[in-house]
Amino acid sequence: MYRYSKKYDVIVVGAGHAGCEAALASARMGMSTLLLTMNLDSVAQMSCNPAIGGLAKGHIVKEIDALGGEMGKVIDKTGIQFRRLNMSKGPAVRATRAQADKAWYRRAMKETVEAQKGMDLKQGMGVKILVEHGLAAGIEDHLGIQYSAPAVVLTTGTFLNGLIHIGESHFPAGRAGEFPARGLSESLLELGFPIGRLKTGTPPRIDAKTINFQMLRPQPGDDPPPPFSFSTERITNRQLPCYITYTNEKTHEIILGSLDRSPLYSGTIKGIGPRYCPSIEDKVVRFADKERHQVFLEPEGYDTSEYYANGISTSLPADVQLALVRTIEGLENAELMRPGYAIEYDYVPPTELLPSLMTKRVEGLFHAGQINGTSGYEEAAGQGLIAGINAVHFVRGLEPFVLGRDEAYIGVMIDDLVTKGVDEPFRMFTSRAEYRLLLREDNADIRLMDRGFTLGLVSDEVYRKFLKKREQVDKELARLEGAKGEMAGEAMSLKEMLKRPETGYADLIGKYPPDEALDPAAALQVEILVKYEGYIKRQAAEVERLKRYDEKLIPRGFDYSLPGLSREVREKLAKVGPRSVGQAGRIPGITPAAVAIILVALEKGRRNGT
Repeated sequence: MYRYSKKYDVIVVGAGHAGCEAALASARMGMSTLLLTMNLDSVAQMSCNPAIGGLAKGHIVKEIDALGGEMGKVIDKTGIQFRRLNMSKGPAVRATRAQADKAWYRRAMKETVEAQKGMDLKQGMGVKILVEHGLAAGIEDHLGIQYSAPAVVLTTGTFLNGLIHIGESHFPAGRAGEFPARGLSESLLELGFPIGRLKTGTPPRIDAKTINFQMLRPQPGDDPPPPFSFSTERITNRQLPCYITYTNEKTHEIILGSLDRSPLYSGTIKGIGPRYCPSIEDKVVRFADKERHQVFLEPEGYDTSEYYANGISTSLPADVQLALVRTIEGLENAELMRPGYAIEYDYVPPTELLPSLMTKRVEGLFHAGQINGTSGYEEAAGQGLIAGINAVHFVRGLEPFVLGRDEAYIGVMIDDLVTKGVDEPFRMFTSRAEYRLLLREDNADIRLMDRGFTLGLVSDEVYRKFLKKREQVDKELARLEGAKGEMAGEAMSLKEMLKRPETGYADLIGKYPPDEALDPAAALQVEILVKYEGYIKRQAAEVERLKRYDEKLIPRGFDYSLPGLSREVREKLAKVGPRSVGQAGRIPGITPAAVAIILVALEKGRRNGT
C-alpha cells in the first residue's frame, strides 16, 4: 500500500454515465480530477438498451446539455435514429428519443474524457473510502494504491457485489462479461451506511442475419432528425429503422411452463425489481388477460449484427429464452448472440443524502446513479453532473448547487430521491413533476443555460447563440403584443390572433412577418408561450405560493420531539432531515397538520433567537 504522490481535488469512482458527467464537470470547473474505473474499455458503456432519451428522460438530457454536460452532444454525434414522441399531445409531454450506435457512443465519450484538460483517467477498482476526522480523504484501489482528494464521488452502477442470474445459474458480475466491485460495500457499511439490494434485467440480443424483417413492421425515425444538444446544428448520420413485433399465446405457454426454472419465481432473486419495466415472465403472469406484448427490435449499431429485443427482458434459462423468442413472428429462426439476464446489486438508500448529493455521514463524499437506487442512463447522468458540480463547490467552500422542483426534472428527481427514498429502482416520469408545463424540453436552455454559463460549463459560443435566441423571443413577443391585425373582419393584436386554436405561428407570419425571420427554436418558444400563456401563469403562481415553504429553512439537528407530532412522524423527519419546511411536507406520511406544528416551532425559535 502506498500513497500516490499526486494530490487531486476530486476523485470520481466509476466511468459510467454518472461518472463521466461528474468528472467532466469537475475538470471543466478547474479542479484536478481523477476518474477511476475498473475497465478503460467500458467507459460510458450502454449496459442495457442502445438508446438515450424518451419521456421525462429526454427532458433530463436537454437539461444536462443546458447546464454544460456532455450526454446530448455525444448522442447527437453517434445516434442512428432520432424521434420526437407524443407530438400529438401538448408540449409538456413531448420528448426526444434516439437510438445509439453503442460502440461509437462509448468511444466518443471516452475520447472526450481523455481529451479533457485537468483530468486523469485510470484503470483500477476502488475498494475503500478513505476518511479522516469524518471527512472524505480519498480512495484506495485493489492494488493498495491510495489516491488523495477532499471530495469523492461514487458512481458504481450495478457493480457493488453484482450477481447475475440466468435460469438456475448465477455468478458474480458487475454486468455481463465484467467483474463485480468488491470491497466498497463493506467500506460503506464500516462507515455506518445502510445497504440495500435491488434488481434489474436485460433482454436477449438477436443476430440480425436470422431475423425475417419482411414479417416485421418497420418504425423509421423523424426526417429531419431532431438533435438533443442546443449546440448541434443538424444530425448528418445515416438513420436506421427499428422494427415491431409481438409475443403470442405460444410464447406465453412456454414462459408459464418454465416458471419453476425462473430465479424470479423460485426465490433465488432477493432484490426488488422495477414495476414499470417488468420482465416478460412477470408481464405474462401479472397481465394474464393480455393476448400479446410488444417487442421492439432496436439495432445496436452500424457495424454489428446485434439487435436488442426491447420488451422481453428475462432471466429464464438460455434454452427457454431461445424457445420463446422463436415463437415470435419474424424471429422463427432467430439465433441469440447473448442471453438476457437479471442482476442484483447493492445500493445505499438516497435518504442518506443531502440535496447536493453529498452524504450526511461523511462530508465530501457524494453518491450518483444506481448507487442511489435509480435506473436509466439519463437519471444517472443528471445526478452525476450535479454531484460533480457540488463536489467542486464543497472543495471551494461554496454554497451547494441545488435545482428546485420548479426549475428542472433533475431537481424533481433529486428531491424525490432524498425526500422519499426508493423501494424499487427509480425511474423518472413526467407525472412526477407538478409543473410539467414549465419544465418542457424546448425551454431547458431558457431555464438553465444562464446557470450553466455562470458555473463555467457552457462555452461563450454556445451562450452567445442562446442569448440571440432569447432576444428574438422577447422581441417577437413584444411585437405580437403591440402590432394589430385583422381576423374575420375584427381588429385585434397579433398575439390575440395567435391564441386562436386555428392559427399557428407559421400562418400568422405568412401574413404579418417580423422584420427578421426567427430561428425555428425561437419561433417554437413564441408559439408555446402565447398559446399556453394562461396555464403557464397559473403554474408560475402556484410555484410562488409554495416557494414560501421551501424558503423556510430548518436548521441542521433540529429537534422534532414537538408536542402534537406522533412518534412515527418524528422518526420520518429525523431520518430524512429535511432542509426546509417544503421538503418536510413532501415526505410520505407528513400531514399538513405536522407541517403547521413545525412552522410554529420555527417561528417560536426565531423569536427566542434559537
